[in-house]
Amino acid sequence: MFKRLAPLLIGSLCAAAQASPQMADTQLQALASERYWLLLGHYLPSRLDGWRSYVDDDAFFLADEGATSPTAELQATLDGLYADPAQGNDHVQCKYPARTRWLREQLQLSDLPSPDCGEYRSWYDDINPHATVLVFPDAYLNSPSSMFGHTLLRIDSPDTQASGTTLLTYALNFGAMVENMDNGILYAWKGLAGGYPGQFSLLPYRDKIGEYSRLENRDLWEYQLNLTPEETARMVEHVWELRQVRFDYFFFDENCSYRLLELLEVAKPQLHLTEQFPLTAIPADTVRAVREAGLITDVTYRPSRERELLAQAEPLTSNELDWVTRLAADSAVLKDPDYQAIDSQRQALIQESAYRLIRYQSSGQERDQASADRSYQLLQAINQNPPPKLLIDTPTYPEYGHESRTWQLALGSRDDRAFAEYGLRLAYHDLADNLAGFPLGAQIELGTLNIRQYQGNHWQLEELGLVSIRSLTPRNQLLKPWSWQVATGLERVAGDDDKRRLVPHLNGGGGFSWNPVSDLQTFALATLRVEHHPDADEALSPAAGFNAGLLWRNGLGNLLMETSNDFFTNGEVRRSLKLSQHWELGTDLGLRLRARREFSHRSDPENEVSLQLRWYYY
Repeated sequence: MFKRLAPLLIGSLCAAAQASPQMADTQLQALASERYWLLLGHYLPSRLDGWRSYVDDDAFFLADEGATSPTAELQATLDGLYADPAQGNDHVQCKYPARTRWLREQLQLSDLPSPDCGEYRSWYDDINPHATVLVFPDAYLNSPSSMFGHTLLRIDSPDTQASGTTLLTYALNFGAMVENMDNGILYAWKGLAGGYPGQFSLLPYRDKIGEYSRLENRDLWEYQLNLTPEETARMVEHVWELRQVRFDYFFFDENCSYRLLELLEVAKPQLHLTEQFPLTAIPADTVRAVREAGLITDVTYRPSRERELLAQAEPLTSNELDWVTRLAADSAVLKDPDYQAIDSQRQALIQESAYRLIRYQSSGQERDQASADRSYQLLQAINQNPPPKLLIDTPTYPEYGHESRTWQLALGSRDDRAFAEYGLRLAYHDLADNLAGFPLGAQIELGTLNIRQYQGNHWQLEELGLVSIRSLTPRNQLLKPWSWQVATGLERVAGDDDKRRLVPHLNGGGGFSWNPVSDLQTFALATLRVEHHPDADEALSPAAGFNAGLLWRNGLGNLLMETSNDFFTNGEVRRSLKLSQHWELGTDLGLRLRARREFSHRSDPENEVSLQLRWYYY
């Protein structure tokens, strides 16, 4: 009888020995309130009381109330650490290596079982984390989803860092899970509204290089961080815990950059990066925060294919650019007597530009044998007559541009009425703003608010802009991009009896932009508009029109002149002429002179002029 009971008794004793440690409630709550535990659970204080996690996936939590209770999640994790090791890869220690390591250190857990975590060990050993690089793919004007830029992390192993073979490393990315049928405009809208879930992914870095610098034609900035190998390993441990875990994705705050700042805090808990971004997390701002935290030791700039092509073609004349397009379309032009009569040094530049144009045109396309043959023949010609090495000046670092939030104070008059105007813009940049670190012709404004105080202490809301995006990408002999714009919000327009009405509106347009000379950009766009005007008979008033103007980069800053014309279906015609000259007093300080004349059959022409002080501050 005893022999039959002995194994059961021994098993009971072993089970008792493998039970999780018993902790007083106060001790458990104190441990659960430790910053590192809160970082691992992505907890933040709830708006009402207690805690809530950014993670929007029940599968991430072990406790039923784990999303709102760090204490319950800690207790469930402790219990799971002592579970039967026969669970193997499904064991809590295997699924949560970062939690396991931290709890083992905090509670000196020397009696944990030893499950076989083969999947995790194989994954970790393949990455072999040693160093971390923050990568910033710069803004890309012709894609709404890319106009802010993006950030990701590159994880280097000891071998790849020593040999400089960065293309063999891994890229850690957080992004929206986008449906294939969604175009860029729909992506931007759903990203604003939280219409996509977001997930972390770990991919070969060469794939991300191809996606951003070639397919999307975005410059890349690589920032070497001073994280130790142990800190990098700590971060990668936590990334394993986030596999297939879903977060809400929002374009302006809970985005790629914000999530990566959380990972950097896991790597180095003394950092407090995310606290700097309570409302918006613009990628360039997050890079600036990383720099200000003293994490950046070195910077590498990788120009895009588009920038390389334009830089290569810059010294060519119009006639030589014609030869470039002809060579890219037909390599037989190499034997054309007129082409062979061109000076050999100029031929070298033309051939190299044609080769780069073919590569640019084939980005993202399936392999085309005819294109490959033309490339090969051009390469042969280039080898026989090589051009000078292409040198591209490094632009201003993105994090050295102005801050994203803007406070504004203006004094002015509208006809005979003086006013003071107080404004705020949550983000990010308009056409006339301080240009360093930004591409000319790009505008994204989010959350603009302008309130006026007229003589007699009369206050009124002048404008409440939700979103305003303008992408004025210049065309040239080699590249033919479209320019476009879209805006929505509330603004004041002419009404009956010489009154100005506040109307909700949605407008957009498409057209072209050109650079006739250096630092001068012109544009012309066809536009559509719909608004709700209180003085109109119909609920919605649609209009078609056009918007044209010029943007001049001068010694003081940027000068913007434009005209807008809207022809409504109800017979109203509305025109405006605008001028803005921006003086760049400093990176984060500007002075702007604005003049405007408006025409409408609802009122007499009105003139407005103001001087505005702009302070860029986050």
